Amino acid sequence: MFYVVALLFVWVSILAAILSFSRAKWLPTAGAFARFLLLGLFSVSCVVYAAKHGVHGLGAGSYKTTYSGFVLLVGVLLFNYVGFELPSSAGEEMTNPQKDVPFAIIRSTIGSVLLYALPVLGILIVLPSSAVTNFSGFVDAMKDVFTIYGGSIAKDGTPSLTGAGAVLGDAGAILFIICLLTSGVTWIMGSDRALAVSCYDGAGPRSLGVISARFGTPVRVNIFSGVVATVIVILAETITNGDAAKYFGAVLGVTISTTLISYLGIYPAVWKLRRSYPGVERPYRMPFMKSLTVVLVVLIVIATIQLILPGLGDSWFGSAYAPTGWVYSEKWVYLLTELVPVLVFAAVGVLFWWLGRKTRQEVLTVPADESVAAME
Repeated sequence: MFYVVALLFVWVSILAAILSFSRAKWLPTAGAFARFLLLGLFSVSCVVYAAKHGVHGLGAGSYKTTYSGFVLLVGVLLFNYVGFELPSSAGEEMTNPQKDVPFAIIRSTIGSVLLYALPVLGILIVLPSSAVTNFSGFVDAMKDVFTIYGGSIAKDGTPSLTGAGAVLGDAGAILFIICLLTSGVTWIMGSDRALAVSCYDGAGPRSLGVISARFGTPVRVNIFSGVVATVIVILAETITNGDAAKYFGAVLGVTISTTLISYLGIYPAVWKLRRSYPGVERPYRMPFMKSLTVVLVVLIVIATIQLILPGLGDSWFGSAYAPTGWVYSEKWVYLLTELVPVLVFAAVGVLFWWLGRKTRQEVLTVPADESVAAME
């Protein structure tokens, strides 16, 4: 049953990415509406919960800045707020990309801040401190809050839902799954297209640098992504002997670290291109480019190190830093779980760059002054 659900999740996402944006764009849109419904319902329920049970959240002293808190949050927070540039990958399918892309980024940024901030505020202020956990905290908090519609919380803090509470709990679970699915689809749509264009330009095998004439999407890269995801799902279940829950945090750490590592090249590239080709007309401008580039690169370096070596600089893999389900004696196993996939992905990147060498040799290099003159 695990393989059926997991692989169905993977290949539905791949199928949606293969379909043209005009056909599959309803999936990200459905995900946006699902987020509004889920987070809106949760936020309203927090208010009702507070009115009925009072405020039981953390005191002011619990919000002191600590190194362990910074280590636990910096990677997740950065991961939440990268990817806003993905709409630019589909700029050619927009009516007016020069206007639509910046507007989409600004709107998404404001919406994400509000949608994340309100539920988190509800968890911190309304719910007891036991509900303030890490990655599973939101799901656990939903169970606690929805008891106001039917259900109860045992003395040990375990919630049980009945009646309308159970119905809303099931609805919340379905909306949560839709949010996860559509989020993955959106990332695949943008990142696969970026990879296809990169391969077309010589950063990878030319065979993957193809946009389907029928669908208008990078079908080959989409299928390649599906195959890789399928292999990872099977290996993860096999290697962990079905104990995937323990490795969830580790796998999530790999996902976050590899995503963030890519931005170590993306952010400085903006600065480099502006310096190398200052005369090229650019439809998008980044304010405070130099300062923001330095700050973001430093944060990403810190986050990546802490995801692979949690607690380094204070107490590596100490009790305040060890991921859920892991103990200090397993720190080397965890390190290999994080580091080996990152090194493998880096090796694949080098291999792709080597395979794209022939394409790069065929590219005509035009001096900066000539390219600007041609545009004029």
